[in-house]
Amino acid sequence: MDKLAIIGGRELYGELAISGAKNSALKVMVAALLTADTLTLENVPDLADVRQLIQLLTHLGVEVEREGSTLSLTTGDISSTEAPYDIVRKMRASFNVLGPILAREGKARVSLPGGCAIGARPVDLHLKALEAMGAQIELDEGYVIATTPNGLRGAEITFPFVSVGATEHSMMAAALAVGETVLMNAAKEPEIIDLADCLIAMGARIEGAGTETIRIKGVASLHGATHQVVADRIEMGSYAMAVGAAGGELLLKNGRRALLGEADVILEQAGLTLSDEEGGLRVTKWGRPTVGTNVETAPFPGFPTDLQAQYMALMSLADGTSVICEKIFENRFMHVPELMRLGADIHIDGQCATVKGKKVLKGAPVMATDLRASMSLIVAGLAAEGQTMVSRLYHLDRGFERLDEKLQSVGALVERVKDED
Repeated sequence: MDKLAIIGGRELYGELAISGAKNSALKVMVAALLTADTLTLENVPDLADVRQLIQLLTHLGVEVEREGSTLSLTTGDISSTEAPYDIVRKMRASFNVLGPILAREGKARVSLPGGCAIGARPVDLHLKALEAMGAQIELDEGYVIATTPNGLRGAEITFPFVSVGATEHSMMAAALAVGETVLMNAAKEPEIIDLADCLIAMGARIEGAGTETIRIKGVASLHGATHQVVADRIEMGSYAMAVGAAGGELLLKNGRRALLGEADVILEQAGLTLSDEEGGLRVTKWGRPTVGTNVETAPFPGFPTDLQAQYMALMSLADGTSVICEKIFENRFMHVPELMRLGADIHIDGQCATVKGKKVLKGAPVMATDLRASMSLIVAGLAAEGQTMVSRLYHLDRGFERLDEKLQSVGALVERVKDED
């Protein structure tokens, strides 16, 4: 098992390429199940989660070819309508194969999902949406067994709260349903727009993606297409916060402010300078103190829950006190004890953490507890005095492509080492 060794105190300078968005790539890959033609996806990151989904899609009958960052997926026939526990348990996003299989084959048996241990993320909204479209669903020994005796049909679906996964799942199923489906209180994330753009390129009829009301008029079939995956806003925000912690200036290639939503304003209030320019987003932090700034996570365009841990690392080095409230997931402060090992002063009270900034953090051995928590420890380690050793890098490998190489290219002293334990 690998670890990441970091010697802090080096400013970051240069250009760093932002990969395609993991959270978008996984969903547009699943969309390949909706057509017998080839779906070609460009800018697909090489991540553990992507490789895991390829394993599941191959099991279902998808022929997958990869050349660099381009994936070609062809589902001439769905050879299996079952997504087994051994594969689905490893990654939550794989549950979204249920709707496309059901839309195309009329039946599906899919294991309930696994994923990061950051609190309950039930799939009931996914299932209720499919039931509204005419699916009959049973739960049996950890599996969802779904059938459509009369096919999927358009429906009006109002989500009781904003759910990215349920919005994406419903969009894919509705693309092949008979009639019009209206999704209300839909998620607005850039990944929703990216999936809609991919489906539209495949022949789907979708309006309103990126707003709270999405309309999908079902079509009889979809065709092949080529689609480029949007840049990863979470990777972009994470590297911006690394600049905030360590200092310096980076051009985040392929990035742009709009993908950050309201997080760009928060980062500027905290002391960074962000500017769109040809080729990407420039992030600068010179000679200005980091300012303690309060944050509350919220659905897009609000501050992303997937940047909360990294922002807490940045606030650990701020002048003053900040309050960070997590309103999306429970149990998402598992990184706090590890940041405290580096010297951070953090007090948790329910859904909120009070962070008293310190001038200096000290390197120490720390352990990643989930994907985004691993990045928070790296942000802190880049600024800490001495060596920080981050273990359990398999979390990091799920969502950040070639992180050690990218950081090395902009001056960070980081090295991936083998765990001798």
